[in-house]
Amino acid sequence: MKLNERSVAHYATCDSPTDHAGFLRKRVERHHHHGHHGASYQRRWFVLKGNLLFYFEERESREPVGLVVLEGCTVELCEAAEEFAFAIRFDDAGAKAYVLVADGQAAMEAWVKALSRASFDYMRLVVRELEKQLEEACTSLAACRKSPRRSSSGRKRHLSNPALPPVQEKPALLENGYSTWGSGPERDGGHSKPPPLPPRRRSAAAGPAGSSVPGLSPALQESPVSPETACFAKLHHWYGQEIAALRQEWQERQKRGHP
Repeated sequence: MKLNERSVAHYATCDSPTDHAGFLRKRVERHHHHGHHGASYQRRWFVLKGNLLFYFEERESREPVGLVVLEGCTVELCEAAEEFAFAIRFDDAGAKAYVLVADGQAAMEAWVKALSRASFDYMRLVVRELEKQLEEACTSLAACRKSPRRSSSGRKRHLSNPALPPVQEKPALLENGYSTWGSGPERDGGHSKPPPLPPRRRSAAAGPAGSSVPGLSPALQESPVSPETACFAKLHHWYGQEIAALRQEWQERQKRGHP
């Protein structure tokens, strides 16, 4: 790769955002006359911008002394005499590897994370994943818009079989403060429960001493509501019989002279 040195040097020191920066020790291989190899470490100021890793002799230096283009490389921890060491290695055979040493565990982890995400290959993978998520979200939104909207008019579908048509809930009908039979959700064995007999009428039907009221049929005394009373007209007729019997009893007592 051919780079314009002046443009690169300007980019390294301009006010463009920096992705990561800090001091690292860079290993330098030394060759001796007798064929032995040795290593020493130079402390350098490193600046990461995009996929370009610059390093300077000092933090205040105006020109970088080196540049590493982070493409086709891997960043990994390495075995070295120095603690907190990691390496930048390239896929090309014979390419130079950069061994760097951080000042501590946290600094090493931050550098490895930043360098691993610096290449365009990594950014390309991120963009593809985001495009995939956006496409799935658009598809889901289009499906929601095509589906019929749920009605808010009190309809609900059968819980046992959602394929059945919605059931219209009946509003509760009140008569003298009591809900009429069949208007409520309470059920017993699949049959609607009849409303309880009001306390005043229950006592009137039983009489002051627990005796039955003359004129009432045994069926009416045994059950406050017949199972066949499924509408208000039948309820009205049933309670009407009770009132008629009480009125007849009162009239007979008036004829006998009792108050």
